[in-house]
Amino acid sequence: MFPERIETDRLGLERISHDTVDVFELHDLYADGADTEELFEYWDSSPHETVKETYDYVDEAERLWNDGAGAKYVIRPNEGEDGAGVVAGTTGLYPDWEKRSANLGILLDKRFWGRGYSGERADAILAVAFDRLGLELVVAAHVVGNEKSRRAIEKYVDRYGGQYEGLLRNWLALSDAVADVHRYTISREEYLEATNK
Repeated sequence: MFPERIETDRLGLERISHDTVDVFELHDLYADGADTEELFEYWDSSPHETVKETYDYVDEAERLWNDGAGAKYVIRPNEGEDGAGVVAGTTGLYPDWEKRSANLGILLDKRFWGRGYSGERADAILAVAFDRLGLELVVAAHVVGNEKSRRAIEKYVDRYGGQYEGLLRNWLALSDAVADVHRYTISREEYLEATNK
């Protein structure tokens, strides 16, 4: 149902599974490091303390995939990009089939911030959601205070004629608090109009 691999001009998105991703390489992204606290500051999970946690994360990605409940991908810059071939982050598409909608997610290593990768992978994931899966709405959200995510989300939501839906209070449980979240949406109609399809 979901594509195994997605290519953009600068990125390759590859399904997360034990056959496609080296658990140690993925662990380097999710483990404690110099930038990890900042990387996970607005995330709904904690850094992985052991390789086993990362292994279990890959197991969960496989379960979601097999159940049609979600697609998780590693993000790798293509040849010609600084850091080509390394795991720059992860992204996902999580459908709610009954609501004919899906949520987007992304975690990007700090060294890849500011390159426009979030928007580029959003373009590719939106095409999957609307053109391949026939969904009616895609949701992107960020925790209050996460200005980098706000700017990235607003750029691609504006590009597709989407809208800001509002503030969801006490919406996302983090490791030490329950965060307020800003929600944005892009409808199928808005996407089709923006892409002239």
